[in-house]
Amino acid sequence: MIIKTFTELNTKEVYEILKARSAVFMIGQNIHYLDMDDVDYDCIHIFDTDDKGKVIAYLRMYRSDIDDEHLNFGRVLTTDRGKGRGRMLIDTAAEYAKAKGYKYISCDAQIQSEGFYLKCGFIETSEEFIEAGIPHIKMEKNVWEQ
Repeated sequence: MIIKTFTELNTKEVYEILKARSAVFMIGQNIHYLDMDDVDYDCIHIFDTDDKGKVIAYLRMYRSDIDDEHLNFGRVLTTDRGKGRGRMLIDTAAEYAKAKGYKYISCDAQIQSEGFYLKCGFIETSEEFIEAGIPHIKMEKNVWEQ
């Protein structure tokens, strides 16, 4: 897995990240929103690529507005499913957060992905809600209890 701040990303990486996010969320899930939301500038970008540089797994992490113990993540995707890359993303995110002194990683998980996050050690922390027209639930994981 590759871990970079926005300023460390090269132009090809930015292009491939945005292309993967568009393919998964806008084309694959029919979510219509402005993906380039200015949050990327302050994010840690965790991703994996194939041998041609195409992004095959991705998530972004950013400071939480809850408190200083939480590090949020979102825009989670894998384009080559069933190979354990989603779990590798979560494990890398947890290791990163722990190394930076955070206690929790948290996300707004799509309900369809709730089972995956539960298997990764997350717990539900909210009732179901709608975001971008899709049911979600807030979830978190204590990175010190792995």
